[in-house]
Amino acid sequence: MTDPNIGRLLSDRYQLMELVGRGAMGRVYRARHVLLDAPVAVKFLTQALINEKMRDRFMLEARACFSLGQKSRNIVQVLDYDISDDEIPFYVMEFLEGRDLSLIIKQEIIPLPRFLNMAHQICSGLQAAHQGLTIDGKVCPIIHRDIKPSNLLVVQDPERGETVKILDFGIAKLLQDDQGQTSHFMGTLAYSSPEQMEGKELTSQADIYSLGIVMYEMLTGKMPLQADTHSFGSWYKTHKEQPPRPMNKARPGLKIPRALEQLVMQCLSKHPDRRPRDIDEILRLLEPMEHRYKPGRAIGRRIEDTLSRANVPEPGTEQSRGAAGKTVDPDTMCRLQTWPGNKPVAEIVFPHLIPSSRSPIVSKWVMLPEAMIETVKRRSQGQNAQNQNTYHRFRGAMTPHPMVLWLSVLDVKMGEGKDPVPKWLPCYLDLKRSLLLKLLEILCKTGEYRILFFALEDPQLCRHVAKVTLSSPHRRMLYQWMEKSKGMPATQANLSKIKLKRELEQLKPKIVQELES
Repeated sequence: MTDPNIGRLLSDRYQLMELVGRGAMGRVYRARHVLLDAPVAVKFLTQALINEKMRDRFMLEARACFSLGQKSRNIVQVLDYDISDDEIPFYVMEFLEGRDLSLIIKQEIIPLPRFLNMAHQICSGLQAAHQGLTIDGKVCPIIHRDIKPSNLLVVQDPERGETVKILDFGIAKLLQDDQGQTSHFMGTLAYSSPEQMEGKELTSQADIYSLGIVMYEMLTGKMPLQADTHSFGSWYKTHKEQPPRPMNKARPGLKIPRALEQLVMQCLSKHPDRRPRDIDEILRLLEPMEHRYKPGRAIGRRIEDTLSRANVPEPGTEQSRGAAGKTVDPDTMCRLQTWPGNKPVAEIVFPHLIPSSRSPIVSKWVMLPEAMIETVKRRSQGQNAQNQNTYHRFRGAMTPHPMVLWLSVLDVKMGEGKDPVPKWLPCYLDLKRSLLLKLLEILCKTGEYRILFFALEDPQLCRHVAKVTLSSPHRRMLYQWMEKSKGMPATQANLSKIKLKRELEQLKPKIVQELES
């Protein structure tokens, strides 16, 4: 049966395209923002639930998700809220393409470094929710109440790499809302804490219990608890009485740090007081493991050995602060960089400030096929002009959220007799993020940046460094945007990014003509 909502236009700008999911409180559609020609997601409150109390709760959900999406990149971002012509509330979210964690667990074994990266991101999103929002002058922590793999979407971000987004705050609750009232059970039986199934007033420890089940499942591929039947009574008894099975029984041969296994088991404690007291504590316990198992540590030790053999002083040492000739120059610092462990081995580009004994180095990191990097290197050798075969342009969007498109384009010739092809390297700089604002300030001051090239076939070490200089008009324009952004509020960053992406597509034919000429 055809969904009658398909093709419907909401608020003169959101056209519904496809039903993509149903949740505890509503339906979610893939839609198109017709003014920006960009994909979005639209969530409706289920018609059967519509009453004054549920309308208020749905609007509170939209407001909470909007605010939380501004606080954490690991929570799905809400862009708009409205009521349809037939009086059904809806809100608009960023449209995310990826795989939910339940599918990844079924299809793959998650290596420890990847697990630690994902777990950190899930905790960061929960940390933002548990820290709460200020409502009517008081801070109200928010608990999700339905943390499970299918509510954790894993997407590939072109700048940040693998990113986990927490979805569906549809049954989330403000801890200071409706105190003393016991509501009927809402949640997922296999992931709910004992106190949630008892209908008690919940604290953040309920989310920590669910998180423990998710982490156990990520590491072993199995559930820590097994109920006799999929009924409320059977699961209640299981969560209340059954001890979780040892992780090496669920996955024989599993090798993880003892401290990590203890952390997961502590999260699964039956009594809330025996679990970690908050997400901050979990992050503190994960931090040393992330550092120890971060990919590239062995590469880092090889670089230290290379520096030692070359008698090149480390930045910031007394020796490096001596004669200028003994200071590690920016290009050498760039060549010694290693591909970050939290980025995928894929054709992506992202901005980065490289620490240096002089001043941080503004850089753009890109991963490409080795053959493409080799042709970039060949074309750059023996050229007098620094910016040969590298084109750059900046575009600013000050509304609804201040953001800058920093575009570099490589004019790459892939073989004899072949015409050069453009390789687009866009980065989107949110001017309300302090680190990216600092990057732009240094870029304006120095008037130069480096592009670091890493090969897909051998991704660890930097294969080539290209230096790019900015013209005075470009530097003045960037400075004006930064100054203007300081007085502007942080609002709908995703809409500004969509706007700039659309402008880039319109610019590409003109840029190709300029490259050809």
